[in-house]
Amino acid sequence: MATTEEDTINDKPMPLLEHLVELRRRLLWSGAAFMVAFFICYHFSSEIYSFLARPLADILESKGGYNRTLIYTQLYEAFFTYIRVAFFGAAFIAFPVIATQIWLFIAPGLYRSEKRAFLPFLAATPVLFVAGAALAYYFVFPAAWRFFLSFETPTGGGGIPIQLMPKVGEYLDLVMKLIFAFGVAFQLPVGLSLMAKVGIVSSAGLKKYRKYAYVGMFIIAAILAPPDVITQFGLAIPLIGLYEISILTAKLVEPKPLAD
Repeated sequence: MATTEEDTINDKPMPLLEHLVELRRRLLWSGAAFMVAFFICYHFSSEIYSFLARPLADILESKGGYNRTLIYTQLYEAFFTYIRVAFFGAAFIAFPVIATQIWLFIAPGLYRSEKRAFLPFLAATPVLFVAGAALAYYFVFPAAWRFFLSFETPTGGGGIPIQLMPKVGEYLDLVMKLIFAFGVAFQLPVGLSLMAKVGIVSSAGLKKYRKYAYVGMFIIAAILAPPDVITQFGLAIPLIGLYEISILTAKLVEPKPLAD
């Protein structure tokens, strides 16, 4: 690729040892940011877990279940659940710092035009992840939990009630899996736009294979989401919308054909 005087690599020659020292510095900053965020999140782990459990608690209260509780059946289960909550929260809080350290490490080796090209994708990644997580928390969770709770019966077989008694660890596993699945799935425009930017895919190709992509979205939703229709549709429909957005963004960033 030809470069101009303005489009240069803003870097100086550096021996391998100095590159390793620089990598170590960035890893230390990232690790320190994560550890600080982890201890803060562990201090507030009970509040964070309560926030994650709020959609379930609201539905239980609406059903008159004011005395319903989350249970744990092993002595160490609650402790390790709070540890995982702290890791989960720390990953969210420390991500901007970690992403910045990664950028500071690789940016000196990029041309200025490449930096301008990659920065929008870097900025869009956390925004789209949070958007996906918010969709899961505020819209999919209430609908899915209400569906699951509809199978409770006041009197089950032989007159014995069938009632949900969720475990803290299992509930957290499900919530984290869905938040992560929705957050990663919402990176679709970033991934496809970046591939269009470097010429791997094109907007015309994305349009051509649109119907196959739609089928793929439902397959992805079936793999990532629990085996219920509500959650799978709650993930597949936004993915289809994001695919259509990806076609538009790919058209904007893809290399333009050279004029004859």
